[in-house]
Amino acid sequence: MRLTPITVQNVTLPNNVFLAPLAGYTNYPFRRLCKGYGAGLCYTEMVSAKGLKYGSENTEELLYTDEHEGICAAQIFGSDPQIMRAACEHKKLQPFPIIDINMGCPVPKIYKNGEGSALMENPALAEKIVSECVKSGKIITVKFRIGITEDKLITEEFAKRMEGAGASLITIHGRTKNKIYAGDVNYREFASAKKAVKIPVVANGGIFSNEDAERLIEETDADGVMVARAALFDPQIFCALTGSSAESKLEMFKKQLKWTGQVCDERFVVVFMRKMAAFYVKGMRGAAGYKERFFRAKTPEEILTIAEECFR
Repeated sequence: MRLTPITVQNVTLPNNVFLAPLAGYTNYPFRRLCKGYGAGLCYTEMVSAKGLKYGSENTEELLYTDEHEGICAAQIFGSDPQIMRAACEHKKLQPFPIIDINMGCPVPKIYKNGEGSALMENPALAEKIVSECVKSGKIITVKFRIGITEDKLITEEFAKRMEGAGASLITIHGRTKNKIYAGDVNYREFASAKKAVKIPVVANGGIFSNEDAERLIEETDADGVMVARAALFDPQIFCALTGSSAESKLEMFKKQLKWTGQVCDERFVVVFMRKMAAFYVKGMRGAAGYKERFFRAKTPEEILTIAEECFR
């Protein structure tokens, strides 16, 4: 695809291929893996602004990073402008120059709290949140969807409001809230947003190959693409998109297992890497049997032994 650096205020990202924030998956080891395969920017899992305020241990664990990762964006969610600004100023977010505000999460418990995609129905509050967060001195970006339902698409107007409130980049998921992650992606909405604003527009949704990314950029003139579920099945999709060097699936798995073990306790390593293995074996011959064996594994050593047989 058409690779170009993206400059967001005073930060220049090496390319325009991003890893999406994925709850339960985009922890430090996985982000580091994708970054090594060419991702220009990776995002943390979605972090609660209230969780930061009240010192949630789980929230702080989601924000682990170090010098090996390079520039990373933290994604936060909430609906109180003052709490959101306080989150941007929190010491745990100091390592992250870019703070992304989630305005697209379709999960019912988030939506019912007036957070995530619910903010698309309250653009005045969304603007207030962005303008308050900008006062923190951080680079503020926003991720949102094209609307709540297909009969009321808000992409262009919402994009202009976010730019006006001070957002430096927007990412648009090309489906409505009610579609969750199913159905076709609406390219027209990407294109209309791109024409409406001067800040970079990144398109998210339906990217599972280099051909998908090329078509999206060609038809919408978006500044970049954000890869989500495809990266779970194969983090080396970033090699295909950026021309970076690929390696064997076994070497990839061993690297991720090692890095996860360096920053997480053994129980987390086992549970998380079993989940990742289930993605990686999909489509392989004998996948069901290997998946069952992975989920019976009790230690990282057992997981590695199965991987060496499965991915050899």
